[in-house]
Order: sequence, then C-alpha cells, then structure tokens
Amino acid sequence: MTESELELYGHPFSAYTWKVLIPLYENATVFTFKEVGPNHPENTATLQSRSPLEKFPLLLDGGRAVFESSIIIEYLQTYHPGKVSFIPSDELSALSVRTLDRFFDLYVMTPTQRVVDDALRPPDQRDRKTVEDSKVFLLKSYSWLEEELRGRDFACGSVFSLADCAAAPSLFYADWVCEIPESHTALRAYRAQLMARPSVRRCIEDARPYRPLFPLGAPDRD
Repeated sequence: MTESELELYGHPFSAYTWKVLIPLYENATVFTFKEVGPNHPENTATLQSRSPLEKFPLLLDGGRAVFESSIIIEYLQTYHPGKVSFIPSDELSALSVRTLDRFFDLYVMTPTQRVVDDALRPPDQRDRKTVEDSKVFLLKSYSWLEEELRGRDFACGSVFSLADCAAAPSLFYADWVCEIPESHTALRAYRAQLMARPSVRRCIEDARPYRPLFPLGAPDRD
C-alpha cells in the first residue's frame, strides 16, 4: 500500500471529517479527498457500499476500508506515519490522549450535534428540553476543560495529539451553539490557538462556503 492510494470520503463542513483531515494535513500525507453529497453521487455510492452505516469519514487504503475518526487516525499512524505522532508510545500517556479524545467527541461534540439536529427538524417537531439539557451539559464540559487545560499548551500537555484533532472541530462548532463563557480564559485561549493552527485553519477555510447550511446561523467570527 502506498500513500497515493489513500482516499478519504467525507464533507468539508463535517466535524468528524475535519478530525481526520487535520492529521493528514499535519503530516502532509498524500491522499485524495472524495466529497460526499448530492453533487458527487459516485462518492456517495462508494460510501454506501463500504461504510457499515453509510457514515463518513471513511478511509480507503487500497482494498481496505477504515471507519470511525479515532480509528482512522490510529490507522494512519500505524501504516502511514509522518513526523507528527498522534498517540504517544508510552502507555499511560496514550491513555490520557485517548481519554481526552473521547471527552471531546462524547461530551462536547455529541451535545453540540443534538442542538444542531433539533434545529434541522420542522418547528413542530423540535424539543426545547433536549436543546436546553444539551447546553447545560456543554457548560459542564467547558467547566471541566477549563480546569483540565490550565497551564497546558495542548490538550494533554506540550505535544499536539489525537486529543487536539478531536478538540479542534468540536470546540469550533460547540462555541457556535453555546458560547464558551468569558470567565473560561484557559479554554477560550486553547480554542483560539487551535483555530490558528495551519492544519485547522485550512479546514475552516475549505468549509467556509458551506456556512449557510448551518441551521442556527453561523456567527460572524472564526
């Protein structure tokens, strides 16, 4: 298998697609991006045939299909390594990285997605309580992260890792749904640092044309 055989199926506005694009950009890995959507039916057909639940991102490496963003990143590190390693070799450090990766996916991105999904429903099918509960959950997550990240350059210390790949898209969209309080100076500074990183900035700019799709209205920032 060679780097030139790598194909990533996803969408430029998708948080979990960003999560995989970021490490690909960090290591200048050679790959072909296959946008999934109405304008690219051939890519959608491939996704439907190779992904169990027809969800993206999906990585194809020759004949091998790899799905779930965290697993794709681990796969890339194992079979297409670059100068940046996203999971430490030390087992305890690796557990910390995987823990923060799960935190950003499950405790930041998931409640964010619930709010967005609710906004996509017809007005008579929306659930105000789900939205309110999700925002309360996000605020609790923000408070925990504020304490956890204080004094660190990145999510798990001084090195950019899998956890930061998860943090960048989740905090980007979460702040649109439920703005990080001004009192959370460490978390706001961490988000700003991630948004300025070239690999993340590239995702932001490539997704900019799709901002009208955001059902809550994309804020005039970022």
